[in-house]
Amino acid sequence: MSFKRLETAELSGKTAIVRVDFNVPRDDAGNITEDTRIRSALPTINYLQEQGAKVVLLSHFGRPKGEPNPDMSLRFIVPALEKFLSKSVTFMERPSADLISGLDQDAIVLVENTRFSSMETAGDPKMAQFLASLGDIFVMDAFSASHRKHASSAVIGEYLPSYAGLAMERELDHLAAALDHPKTPVMAIVGGAKVSTKIDLLENLVTRLDTLVIGGGMANTFLFAQGHDVGASLCEKNLKAKALDIMAAAKSANCEIVLPIDVVVATEFKANADSRVCGLDDVAPHEMILDAGPDTVSTILDVMEASKTLIWNGPLGAFEMTPFDTSTVESAKFAAKLCRKDAIIAVAGGGDTVAALALADVLDDFTFISTAGGAFLEWMEGKTLPGVDILKV
Repeated sequence: MSFKRLETAELSGKTAIVRVDFNVPRDDAGNITEDTRIRSALPTINYLQEQGAKVVLLSHFGRPKGEPNPDMSLRFIVPALEKFLSKSVTFMERPSADLISGLDQDAIVLVENTRFSSMETAGDPKMAQFLASLGDIFVMDAFSASHRKHASSAVIGEYLPSYAGLAMERELDHLAAALDHPKTPVMAIVGGAKVSTKIDLLENLVTRLDTLVIGGGMANTFLFAQGHDVGASLCEKNLKAKALDIMAAAKSANCEIVLPIDVVVATEFKANADSRVCGLDDVAPHEMILDAGPDTVSTILDVMEASKTLIWNGPLGAFEMTPFDTSTVESAKFAAKLCRKDAIIAVAGGGDTVAALALADVLDDFTFISTAGGAFLEWMEGKTLPGVDILKV
């Protein structure tokens, strides 16, 4: 996809409205516990400043339900941002074009939580026009907010020239490399608890991949559809027909689906529960499938070694509990090893995915890991993202 990049914008003397994502986690005392999203915005802010642009930052935080809520004010971001930038940041509860134009050209402004107005999530054009009136260009640098047609992340782009920020650019380039023009063969690992949450994803991927590995609880639904007894395992039996449809679509598209050929079962859903490895037709009625078995892992690693691009969304088992993290961790470590050898391009995303890869201690080894969550999933599903659509050339 071709999109407007920041390097093509005329920035000197301009005011750039930048949509960032400062929806960061805090502890009970209000301290920021994870600052990745703040740090990811720094390259764009610094670049704009270097090019002579005044910077106005927009972000949401939490779910204030369209009303001001002191507990969800963005004011707490200012000290962290000033520390990272080594510059002062002006916080504005009620921004105006006059207030902003009166600041020095090297000013950095953080506007109060955009969700303090119900017009934000409604995508109200009036709010978008007001925000657009604060500057000259719009810079979208929050891929994580790009799947919502909100006033500050998409509709504003209808009123200002719009460009991808540097973090957004990096995200779009890596996703395009994984799905739009990948090095082949291409494989994906899709796991997680339920098929119902990833039907659109699976239906899109089988038309674009050489191999699709299905794991986690959702694999049980496919095994059930094939006639295997999955015992007391999590299984959406009502989706048997949909699972069969997806497998048929994959066959038509020459996409091989890899399902578990052996499994790890237990009678209790808890860490270090007594477990055993068994074949697909040896699961007892009272047992739950909680991980893929060693033969399945070997198959996955073989497919990985033969692939050039890997897309990963979701764990292969109940990774939060030992020993049911084995297939996820072993597969992640092998993918990381291939990445270090430049033998594969590995792109991953989604909340559970990031947590699983962190458990395997491979976050720094993958080619790219998206923390965008819902936006990453919708991109993988082939859906149009409003916050990306405004950037297209």
